[in-house]
Amino acid sequence: MRPSLALFAVLPLIACGPIPRAQAEQACFERARLAEQPRGELGVGIGPDGRKQTFGEITFSSDYLQGKDPDQVYTNCVYHRSGEMPTRPYSSIPARRS
Repeated sequence: MRPSLALFAVLPLIACGPIPRAQAEQACFERARLAEQPRGELGVGIGPDGRKQTFGEITFSSDYLQGKDPDQVYTNCVYHRSGEMPTRPYSSIPARRS
């Protein structure tokens, strides 16, 4: 017996359903951090062959470039993903500056 075509049409919609608020808050935290300011790293070292090596990376978001408020980005993201408002605003999360 073959699964109905309707089941396959509904499966992608199930994957897009709301997630628990705590999970949404965790997922939206980094998005809000990137709206606050770009993140990056730069390194210099000596490779195994004795040559100087450098590397760098910078990450920024369109939210940052558009000047969006990180608190509003966080609130909108959590609401969009979970259907609920966050338990507290992004600006009140103590570890956000690390």
